Amino acid sequence: MDPTEPRTQDLGFARLDVDRAARTGDPEVVLGQGKRPEQVVTLLRTLHREHPDRAVLATRLAPEALELVARELPEATVDDVARAATLGPLPSPRGLVLVVAAGTSDAPVAAEAALSVAAHGAGVRRVDDVGVAGLHRLLAVRDELAAADALVVVAGMEGALPSVVGGLVGVPLVAVPTSIGYGASLGGVSALLGMLNSCAPGIGVVNIDNGYGAGVLAARIARQSAPRGTRAAPGEQP
Repeated sequence: MDPTEPRTQDLGFARLDVDRAARTGDPEVVLGQGKRPEQVVTLLRTLHREHPDRAVLATRLAPEALELVARELPEATVDDVARAATLGPLPSPRGLVLVVAAGTSDAPVAAEAALSVAAHGAGVRRVDDVGVAGLHRLLAVRDELAAADALVVVAGMEGALPSVVGGLVGVPLVAVPTSIGYGASLGGVSALLGMLNSCAPGIGVVNIDNGYGAGVLAARIARQSAPRGTRAAPGEQP
């Protein structure tokens, strides 16, 4: 085998890209959707063996997979709300991402985003239940939002929260539409279109319910931005 070729780990049912961390700074992540619980365990165990000093992440895990990971990999951290698990030590945080959720029904996507931020090397804090129907809740944390290196803003229904936040602070913002809402929300399509048509600048939009993608992007922005004075991650020197 050519030593310059990227390495893969052939497990029969999957070909793990074990050189991804060397190319991109982040190891491959396991998408649990469509995989059997025992496959998820095997993938996490193999990735951890390849990256023993760095947490590996599995997302979109069914309850059966979460249960098996907890049983077979007791050293793993399982997050039932995020429907995800990490195995191995989280990277030292660099920079700070705030994950802002419009309502408590958006919690699974916000939790997935927050765990993805932490697994990809940035500090993270949650700001929950600050939707535009009670604008005073958002205004009360405006200074906290402005001090972050990047924001992930998660909202369903009409998806207005990213526009409001983007008009209040000049922080790079990743908007996540969720599938929460009544019939005309069309499973998150209304929120997605609202975010894509935002009049506030500095907003990027990921796909419906894609907390993972938003978390990775925000973490990379924060890592590139930090340290910047008061924006350094908790415990880091500016």
